[in-house]
Amino acid sequence: MAKKVLVVDDEKLIVKGIRFSLEQDGMSVDVAYDGEEALEAAHRTHYDVILLDVMLPKMSGFEVCQQIREFSDIPIIMLTAKGDDMDKILGLEYGADDYITKPFNILEVKARIKAIMRRSSKARREDLDDESILVFGNMRVDTDGRRVFIDGREVNLTAKEFDLLELLMNHPNKVYGREKLLNDVWGYEYPGDVRTVDVHIRRLREKIEPNPSEPNFIHTKWGVGYYFQNQG
Repeated sequence: MAKKVLVVDDEKLIVKGIRFSLEQDGMSVDVAYDGEEALEAAHRTHYDVILLDVMLPKMSGFEVCQQIREFSDIPIIMLTAKGDDMDKILGLEYGADDYITKPFNILEVKARIKAIMRRSSKARREDLDDESILVFGNMRVDTDGRRVFIDGREVNLTAKEFDLLELLMNHPNKVYGREKLLNDVWGYEYPGDVRTVDVHIRRLREKIEPNPSEPNFIHTKWGVGYYFQNQG
């Protein structure tokens, strides 16, 4: 089945170029030209990835991303015309999985989309068994369904937040440096820096820890990195 992509940008020539290129690779592409239209499409259709411009009419890309995260963990790549690092980090704060700065090379866009799709499909293994359910204190993790429950209530993690949690959880007490986490979770081709890891760890703690400043699960080894230990 063809992979489905939603491309959101108010610059119609950019949308046309991206759409043509992705369709040449056998993908099914929907388009939207403003934030409201993008949000409606995300509610209506399950996409494999969303390419989302920051500067949009009606709703900003950040607002769209934030609202999508309330009901879905669809991988989202932000497009930003600004080179400012804080804009990029802000995009990740709102739950984006990656960002690309304009002007961009369409080959880079396709490479990023395919990399995210590969990681997502690898993560959604179909061989369900009892070992896919892990319990740590008040946290239950369905590794195959990529779902996390705290005290029986599901919490919505982004794709990258879940990837981070799963990696640390599968290697308890092993301390991972931020550089190592960046390479293992985002890949060596990812152009971001280690602050991306810190942002995601903080967001993850806010979602799964009763008191993020005194975590039960994801701990900091000062000057080294992060590790998982169940103290719940």
